[in-house]
Amino acid sequence: MTDDLSDDVRAAVAAVGRLLEGRAPLGVAYSGGVDSATLLALAARTLGADAVVAILGVSPSLAADERRAAHACAAGIGVRVVEVETREGEVSAYRANGPDRCFHCKDELFTRISAEVVADLGLAAVAYGENADDARRPDRPGARAATDHDVLRPLADAGLTKAAVRAVARELGLPVADKPAAPCLASRIPHFSEVTPEKLHQVEVAEAGLRRLGFTDCRVRHHGEVARVELLAEDILPAAEQRQAVHAAVTAAGFRFVALDLRGIQSGAFTLPLVGVTHG
Repeated sequence: MTDDLSDDVRAAVAAVGRLLEGRAPLGVAYSGGVDSATLLALAARTLGADAVVAILGVSPSLAADERRAAHACAAGIGVRVVEVETREGEVSAYRANGPDRCFHCKDELFTRISAEVVADLGLAAVAYGENADDARRPDRPGARAATDHDVLRPLADAGLTKAAVRAVARELGLPVADKPAAPCLASRIPHFSEVTPEKLHQVEVAEAGLRRLGFTDCRVRHHGEVARVELLAEDILPAAEQRQAVHAAVTAAGFRFVALDLRGIQSGAFTLPLVGVTHG
């Protein structure tokens, strides 16, 4: 690590290394996002790339573009990827889509990892990329699943915030350092509206269409026939100016109506109000 990082961040990175020592072979629950990719890279530096495996959960809630990008990033780090097919769609509590949906998704992922990967690869431990900011959020029930399955969270335990993780990712030269957050496709469906493969596919197709138009950070919220599009604040006016193209891209996914949300992207838009937190 160079002097470009603050002393606090360099100390936290060193703490991650200490937390991972003696944990080889290590499995990293990996999505290809900046948090899990940074953890993967730090684990490879600490333990050696051959002693680390990236475990990618694959289901209809993972967009094909994200899957390809995850493989490319792991290849750049030099760590192999093992895909695990998860079946959260068969879990009634997941399909019911309450505020605890993420718990059931992560529980399914960690259960599959335990059943299909840990013994087969002789893993000493499994870790995932929760950061210190996410650890403080009330809308992250997936963390409870990690606790239930004894999954390590070294980034959070070392005190690395989202901004610090991105700084470390830039220092490591990871291509995802400035990648927009990409929550699973199920997060686009309002709570208590059933999660189905058809809805997930609609969201995936609509968002891919928007990205082709240049809107790289976007959310398409599924409200039945209505798609509520969230973009970066600076992209709202350009989207309005391209309204015909935006309308065509989103309705091609099967939506009848397209609404552009003037508040922009809202992380936790569906979950935070249900846990007593409102957006500013």
